[in-house]
Amino acid sequence: MRVGMMIGYSGRKVELPMDLIRTADEIGVYAVWAAEAYGSDAVTPLAWIGAQTKNIKLGTAIMQMPARTPANAAMTAMTLHQLSNGRFLLGLGLSGPQVVEGWHGISYARPLARTREYVNIVRQIFNRQTPVTLDGKVYQVPYMGEDATGLGKPLKSILEPAPDIPIYLAAIGPKNVELTAEIADGWLPIFFSPEKYAETYQESVEAGFAKAGNGKGLANFDIAPTVSAIVTDNVEIGYNMLRPMLALYIGGMGAKGKNFYNDLASRYGYEAEAAEIQELYLSGRQGEAMMKVPAGLIDEVALVGPKERIRERLSLWRNSPITTMNLTVFDETSLRTMVELVGEIV
Repeated sequence: MRVGMMIGYSGRKVELPMDLIRTADEIGVYAVWAAEAYGSDAVTPLAWIGAQTKNIKLGTAIMQMPARTPANAAMTAMTLHQLSNGRFLLGLGLSGPQVVEGWHGISYARPLARTREYVNIVRQIFNRQTPVTLDGKVYQVPYMGEDATGLGKPLKSILEPAPDIPIYLAAIGPKNVELTAEIADGWLPIFFSPEKYAETYQESVEAGFAKAGNGKGLANFDIAPTVSAIVTDNVEIGYNMLRPMLALYIGGMGAKGKNFYNDLASRYGYEAEAAEIQELYLSGRQGEAMMKVPAGLIDEVALVGPKERIRERLSLWRNSPITTMNLTVFDETSLRTMVELVGEIV
């Protein structure tokens, strides 16, 4: 199992943990991943990081597909891939309807079709074998709509081919996970529970592999969840450090009936708790919502406690199919401890 590091997206001010990232680069951490919501973007920080590191790979987790055309995403990926001497990892995701329609100002409709067509176009550009064309439900390349000039023509990238850039997809729901296993090189799950993989995800992953054919399977597919790690002698303090984030996602990242993270918690067996957290959060009682996040759920999706407790709980991850553990840590000691402990997994 490889170790990656997730730095997420910024708050009001963009501040990168460069000392921690340099340490990660020096001790052999596989990749650093940046995110975006509706503030800082996922790419600019990686360009900054890439200029100050040597070996660590640079991943987007994720670039929002509705925020940029497929061609623009491919141009960005290929540019940073060249500038970083081949270190770029392209992670893509749909985001959610509140951000897509409320921030980017476009429709969230046909999310599965959008994902399939987007990846198709990006791969055509990466491969650079023929000019790019697609007559899809969401994307037309060249564009031939009623308001088209008729002057568009199929093009190939000016840059040299880059078929080695891996494409990761963020996915939570069963159909999205199946599509990810079918068309992507890796999967970026959030709030991944190794204990619930078999009942929650395995069927979708295997169905996707079967659709892909050509021998695709776990041996050539990177499952790379983000895992928060709090190394502390006081487990309850560790839980409380993670409760605000989980409450935000389960309670506030989406409307009632359209919150993918709330749905995921329910599928894990925390339906009543997820409903209560959402009710409290959306009614403005965020503090109460945070304290309702169950310790059991935290332990399923994160690693909290002293070194020996984390070592024991890592046995659950050892028996899961994940191949890269993207850690969220906040200090060098925790990073080094986690790299040591994950390194013990064979």
